[in-house]
Amino acid sequence: MKSLFRKRIIIPIIAISFLFVGVSFKGDFFELAKQIEIFTNLFKTVNQNYVDETNPGDLMDKGIKSMLKELDPYTVFFNEQDVIKFKINNTGEYTGIGAMITRKEDKVILKEVYKGFPADKAGLKAGDEIIQIDDVLLKDFKEDASQLLKGAKNTKVNIVYFRQGKKTNGEIILDEVDLRAVPYYKLLEDNIGYIVLSKFTEKASSETKAALLDLKKQGATKIVLDLRGNPGGLLGEAVNICNLFVPKNETIVTTKSKVEKHNSDYKTRNEPIDLEIPLAIIVNGRSASASEIVAGALQDLDRAVVVGNRSFGKGLVQRPLNLSYGTQVKVTISKYYTPSGRCIQALDYSHKDENGKAIRTDEKNYNAFKTKKGRTVYDGGGIMPDLEVAETKPSTISKALTANDAIFNYATEFYYKNQNNPNAMFSNSDYDGFKQFVKKQEYKMNTETERALENTLEVAKKENIDKNIQAEYNLLKAAIEKSNEKELDKNKEEIIMLLNDEIITRFQYKEGLYDYETKHSAEIIKAKNILKNTAEYNKILKK
Repeated sequence: MKSLFRKRIIIPIIAISFLFVGVSFKGDFFELAKQIEIFTNLFKTVNQNYVDETNPGDLMDKGIKSMLKELDPYTVFFNEQDVIKFKINNTGEYTGIGAMITRKEDKVILKEVYKGFPADKAGLKAGDEIIQIDDVLLKDFKEDASQLLKGAKNTKVNIVYFRQGKKTNGEIILDEVDLRAVPYYKLLEDNIGYIVLSKFTEKASSETKAALLDLKKQGATKIVLDLRGNPGGLLGEAVNICNLFVPKNETIVTTKSKVEKHNSDYKTRNEPIDLEIPLAIIVNGRSASASEIVAGALQDLDRAVVVGNRSFGKGLVQRPLNLSYGTQVKVTISKYYTPSGRCIQALDYSHKDENGKAIRTDEKNYNAFKTKKGRTVYDGGGIMPDLEVAETKPSTISKALTANDAIFNYATEFYYKNQNNPNAMFSNSDYDGFKQFVKKQEYKMNTETERALENTLEVAKKENIDKNIQAEYNLLKAAIEKSNEKELDKNKEEIIMLLNDEIITRFQYKEGLYDYETKHSAEIIKAKNILKNTAEYNKILKK
């Protein structure tokens, strides 16, 4: 065990030590050296003296990750497997089955199957529950099961899965999976080009450029760039995408850090594709990071009208730094600022509440900035659209129904009841059936009120007074359930939209959903309307 410790632990610790010492040598060398020595001695002493056999690698992995949790959710340690996944996220390419999966208890559940890739070719569907991969029973496998579905091209993987309660054997032949950054674009009515940008991988700007050029060739005279749900990615790609619409040498984003070498101005380096084409950008609460750089920069430069709902609010920049043995640490190295000088970071990770959660910047503390032509914009809480689409803000009940898989599971049932009708749609007449489904399955809405009530009962049990308050607890629980039922009725239209989105994806894949949304999405309709109204578009941008 001592040999294992020397080879796998001492060297990484020394490497990490020099990394951090090198960064902050001037300020706190002694304090860092002192704490590293304490940690090294503690780690060695525990591993050598603990009553049971320990796994130094696992202890170190958990220890580092727990330590970094005290900073922000973006500063993370990557072991060798994590590094592979990180690279996949940045390239969009890997060898696997071509499906979005989630782990739930002792099963791997397919959340989405990508058209034309191995899982789809093998006949797998969203909602299938994989319980065995080759000889590995997932109930006995506590590590990342997704790794069992990756390997060399043409590798055969045998699986056992449940579909609608029926146990089935299947075989998947692994292949290269290339997830496009621009999964969909189309020329819409009135010569409006529509582009979906889903992530900022290494190919994001080249794919966006290709889509833009093709749309212009087809006759597009206006462009909608849809960044809804885009979690971000590579900062350089955000700059390159802005460069398609703004001149060379324009500052898009500035990063500021306590470390001088991380302070940078990112300017456009190429000649643009089109400086004049009217442009609308759509964002929502799940548009983050690089998405916000694009939306914020083009808003500040008065180059685009931003439509939708306030974006996520991530104004932090990370950089992966290599450590030994193929590991990395992704560190938040700086904050970024849009051309007007605003940082749109919404959560303050240096100040946390009594529950350990980062404090959100209060709207009254937002600071005002000016765009290139003098429009007022604000920092501190994501990108606020020029045209807000309030009706598409997710309600508490819809977020709960998504989080607890009620919408996903109902869509699975709906699909198999209607699988011979690829054009099946959820309608108002189906809604009572959905409500019964939610009630029968006893889905928890997990609202703050529900959590507070459950916590009260747990505390009462510890204090042995739960029997005294049980009657009142039952009354309050019933009242909350009644309130949830009212919320289901109140937000019926929104929930039907979410159900249809999921159902359309089952029958027609993501391409079918994108096509449907171009005609029915309130945000896309709003974006199209502002582009068609030249006077209003110019008024917003002070042209």
